[in-house]
This record gives sequence, C-alpha cells and structure tokens, in this order.
Amino acid sequence: MKIAIGNDHAGVDLKNKIINHLTALGHQVANFGTDTAERTDYPLYAEKVVQAVLSEKAVRGILICGSGVGMCISANKFHGIRAVVCSEPYSAVMSRRHNNSNVLCLGARVVGDELAFMIIDDWLASDFEGGQHQQRLDIIKRFEDAY
Repeated sequence: MKIAIGNDHAGVDLKNKIINHLTALGHQVANFGTDTAERTDYPLYAEKVVQAVLSEKAVRGILICGSGVGMCISANKFHGIRAVVCSEPYSAVMSRRHNNSNVLCLGARVVGDELAFMIIDDWLASDFEGGQHQQRLDIIKRFEDAY
C-alpha cells in the first residue's frame, strides 16, 4: 500500500520510526514531513499529505504533530478527507470500519512508538463495512457539499 506521511517539528522522530516500520512491512511511503526539529507550521504538512490522498498518489495518509489534534483539524478542512486522531487501536479500527477514515493522525507527545505501530497496523488492516455506515457518510458528504 502507498502511504503518504507528514509531520511537523514535534513528530520527526516518530515519523522516522513509522517509516521504517511501514517499509519493513512492504508498504511504500511518501515522506511529506519536515526532517528537522526547527519550529514549523503543521497545516502546511497536512495539506501535502491530504493532496496526495485526494489525488490518489497515496491510498491513505498519516499525520503526526505533538497531540495529533492540529493535524486532524487541518486535514478535515479538505472535501473528501475523513481524518481521525487516535491514541489507541480500537478507535483506529472503528474509524475505518464505520467512517472509512483515510487519514490517521497521531500525537508524538501522546503515544509511544510501539503503541503507534499497533494503531497504524490495525488501522491499515481494517476495511470499511459499508451498508448503514455508507448512508451516514453520504449525509456527511451532503454537509460538505452544502457548506
């Protein structure tokens, strides 16, 4: 699977570990994040990852900042993005099954390396269930189109 990943200054170390983890599993990773600890603005990296997902240059995206919240808010401003911030695997799985999330946001100051790997692995392995959940996504899309 091709995965776009992006991060701000708070997420450099975790991003590098995630890239190693994902490539070891056979995934292709496109790095859109910063590689330095110099302060930067997370929305700029969210936009790059989101554009890769929306243009189908990546199947899914992963964003990392200090808490994951800023990246999630930024990513969800784009039509067609369903970003979720997760600190444990269950929410990540359910975000795929019920919400067809396409961007996962993590907080480098919230989750440790091994927990991040568990969250990502479970998120990537989960599929959208469709059915009644698709009806709900259709309602959300109506909101996106109207407002």
